[in-house]
Amino acid sequence: MIVRRYQQPVLNYIGRMVREREMALDFSQEVFLKVYASLRSYQPQFKFSTWLFKIASNTMIDHWRKKKVPTLSIDTQPEGEEDCPPIQLPDQNPSIIRRYELKELRMKIDAAIDKLPLSLRELFVWRHVNGFSYEEMAEIKGLPLGTVKNRVFQAKELLKKLLEEPS
Repeated sequence: MIVRRYQQPVLNYIGRMVREREMALDFSQEVFLKVYASLRSYQPQFKFSTWLFKIASNTMIDHWRKKKVPTLSIDTQPEGEEDCPPIQLPDQNPSIIRRYELKELRMKIDAAIDKLPLSLRELFVWRHVNGFSYEEMAEIKGLPLGTVKNRVFQAKELLKKLLEEPS
């Protein structure tokens, strides 16, 4: 029941973190094994999804510690800035050209998200992909609410700069 309920959100989160489907599937499985093994330690007065994503977050942190993932400073100014074309919503039956443009844009957004520092990327994905509230994220990460809001804002600003960079 737990896997059915939370499999897709956990897989979305981990997939955005590791950017490799097979690895994301492996990590998701590992998270659910840890959740199952730790069910006795769950305290019902707390939200279950928050507890589960804390385990997922810790799993990712353990992975990054082993891997030594390169980071990008949020103080780095992108070289040359170019206006990004406005994002338009597709009509009911998008043309082949439009589907190609959307695919290219999606790839550009994904590449820009990949360039975010891990601490910002994680919170950005939780907020804008998984739809977590700031309060839930603060609880999962054990951070003050203001810090979480600030980091999500920083991620959006950096993402905006990265998307404005010429291809």
